[in-house]
Amino acid sequence: MQAEIGADVAILGVDAVGFEEGNATFCEGRTVPWLQDVPEVDAWGALQVDYRDVVVLDADSTVVAYYNLTLHDLADPANYQDLHDILVGTVGR
Repeated sequence: MQAEIGADVAILGVDAVGFEEGNATFCEGRTVPWLQDVPEVDAWGALQVDYRDVVVLDADSTVVAYYNLTLHDLADPANYQDLHDILVGTVGR
């Protein structure tokens, strides 16, 4: 999806505190930047993230949308298009 949207949108992953052990394996063969949350930051807590949430932020880091990938499997073309449209629609807000 990143290639379709281009450089106007940055997609990255943030792992929850306490799940660091699997990072090396998870990142194998992937190109999405992967960050590790730490207790001092607690991004998951601050953003009230649930497992497999995509949190869409605008240019001012304001939450625009939450999109859960467990509820909306991106293998379904309609879900893929929904998330794509949310991301593209956020550009320029």
